[in-house]
Amino acid sequence: MSNFDQIYEGVITEGQEPKKLFQQVYNGAVIATSYAEILLSKAIADFGANQEIGYPDTAYYLPVIRSLSGEEVTKLGGLPPILNRLRGQIHEPLTFENARLAGEAVLYAAEIIETVRYLRKENMNVDPWTGFLGDPVIRKYGIKMVDWSIPGVAVILGRAKDSEAAKTLVADLMGYGLMIFLSDEIIEQLLEQDVKLGIEYIAFPLGNFTQVVHAANFALRAGMAFGGIAPGLREEHRDYQHRRVKAFILHLGERDEVKTAAEMGCIFLGFPVITDQPLAEEEQIKDWYISQPDYSKMVQTALEVRGIKIVKAKIDLPVNFGPAFEGETIRKADMYVEMGGGKTTSFELVRSVGENEIEDGKIEVIGPELDEIEEGSRIPFGLMIDIYGRKMQTDFESVLERRIHDFINYGEGLWHTAQRDINWLRISKDAKAKGIKFKHYGDILITKFKSEFPAIVDRVQVTIITDPAVVEEKVQIARTKYRERDDRMRGLTDDKVQEFYSCTLCQSFAPNHVCIVTPERVGLCGAVSWLDGRASYEINSTGPNQPIPKGEAINDVTGEWKSCNDFIFTASNRSIESVCMYTLMEKPMTSCGCFEAIMAIVPEANGIMITMREHSGDTPCGMTFSTLAGMIGGGVQTPGFMGIGKSYIVSRKFITADGGIARIVWMPKALKEFLRDDFVKRSVEEGLGEDFIDKIADETIGTTVDEILPFLEEKGHPALTMEPLM
Repeated sequence: MSNFDQIYEGVITEGQEPKKLFQQVYNGAVIATSYAEILLSKAIADFGANQEIGYPDTAYYLPVIRSLSGEEVTKLGGLPPILNRLRGQIHEPLTFENARLAGEAVLYAAEIIETVRYLRKENMNVDPWTGFLGDPVIRKYGIKMVDWSIPGVAVILGRAKDSEAAKTLVADLMGYGLMIFLSDEIIEQLLEQDVKLGIEYIAFPLGNFTQVVHAANFALRAGMAFGGIAPGLREEHRDYQHRRVKAFILHLGERDEVKTAAEMGCIFLGFPVITDQPLAEEEQIKDWYISQPDYSKMVQTALEVRGIKIVKAKIDLPVNFGPAFEGETIRKADMYVEMGGGKTTSFELVRSVGENEIEDGKIEVIGPELDEIEEGSRIPFGLMIDIYGRKMQTDFESVLERRIHDFINYGEGLWHTAQRDINWLRISKDAKAKGIKFKHYGDILITKFKSEFPAIVDRVQVTIITDPAVVEEKVQIARTKYRERDDRMRGLTDDKVQEFYSCTLCQSFAPNHVCIVTPERVGLCGAVSWLDGRASYEINSTGPNQPIPKGEAINDVTGEWKSCNDFIFTASNRSIESVCMYTLMEKPMTSCGCFEAIMAIVPEANGIMITMREHSGDTPCGMTFSTLAGMIGGGVQTPGFMGIGKSYIVSRKFITADGGIARIVWMPKALKEFLRDDFVKRSVEEGLGEDFIDKIADETIGTTVDEILPFLEEKGHPALTMEPLM
């Protein structure tokens, strides 16, 4: 018995072993491994032993086998020895330890069966089934599973007593914010009830039969990716799964020997099983294999057995609320109303106020409520959150402000992206039909700010503005506040500090994206400065903003540090190996989707152009902002293209390795005016003269290379005589 197996000690009294259960496991393991052998033998006969095998979109080969044995199986001929070895684990006597080993063999068998089916292009992600979930899904949700942002994982297989019971059960789990894997008939039951399933809802309808193994290989890849556990360290993987992956199994409906054996494989990994089938006490295993026929008690029983403690802040909403809806997208056709996004004036602002300037819990809507607005409308919008706390600081305002993004997205049918005065919100038709109103934004934000930041937040008041005149008035207050925050950064430089800060807030949308925020490079959303990163770390030392000690630079010119590379490699789920901070052309920083502006090379002019979210027109690179955003967003590294915060343009460290602001050949006129004062100062500092900004083309000059080149030549733009960018 391994050290890990000590967690099972004492759950079975000597002489009272559930022999019937163990016999079912033994029989089921024989059936499963025999079936795997039949399919494997037929596949080798049809394709040959040298046939390449593997799942799509993964670097972990066959993840169950890879993690538990360390073997990198890439050919069909590599599977028979493994299967034969595991079949040797299925033997009598009928003990709990031998049952667990038989269960492990079933996990291998299921992986082999699924591998053969993928080779034959069976069970291939046919809608609505997801089948195997690729590594991008692991990167997006796996870290939240193991750091308990998602507090637990429910694997449900079988058929509920009826579809209404299935819907209620899953709604309860979603309400607690759990990740859900589904297999067998329950998927059809939920679809009958129009329950939202799919990757963006963190409710994965895997498929039928052995496709449930994709829940196990998801969890085991998370151990390798985020736990840093090397392949083949079998007991370390089991320990990690039990400690960090708070999973449990709900077996609904009729039990059979193969399913029971597979569930013993889950117990082998440290995941308990709860069934809705009545079982005599002597057929159960305390804390590990339990009968709970009462559906109203099933979720609570599972949470208690798995040790999942959920302190759920009660929010009175007409829609579901939780991390399951964070990745939800609201398409234009499903939209009831839209705010901001460059289409209307919109802003959001968190302010620290005195205790006499706030009425705790007050929610005020200035202007029309949602039920007074016509479907399909685009309206101006303002969101002001006043906060008082005895330990609240002004530097904490922008940190809390960025959490608006997370909290609103937790609402089913509520969508939010970007920040400050370029925020963009939508409410779905379905949410409106269920009774959602603007005032519910206040309910969400008051509850979440108090529950998430109890150490610094004592009172919260929310003002929601839909009156166009008031929005235009209050947005000026917000912009003044934004400028004050930016001004506090001007005295700091990259050279004077000993650490930079990470920001991974946007990984819900771009799982591989990591911002490195420095004194002279604001986060690409424009809302997270170096001071914000430091304040955020003070508030929450395990949060999205972590200090990165600078250490020695690999290259001072391009802005590459070993410490940053090491951090980014881990935080990007091992997808990005290195980043240069001061160049657009070599290993630039990744982009999520919340950037204020986008830079792109214009090779014909030997320079770069910059467009911004508010500019919807064409640009000299032949793409609009939206098209560019679709190309570079999502956490990819794209030399020659990069999302940025607007204030970075006037930073002393703005692409210094490429020539700095002298490379800018085109910007929208509105961006030039927005930056004019600071841009002119920087131009003088760089020896470019006060009139350099007027040598930069904009849409009044043209939106194609052919249109702007004569202007640049006439003005003597310095980019035309600089060293070639490419």
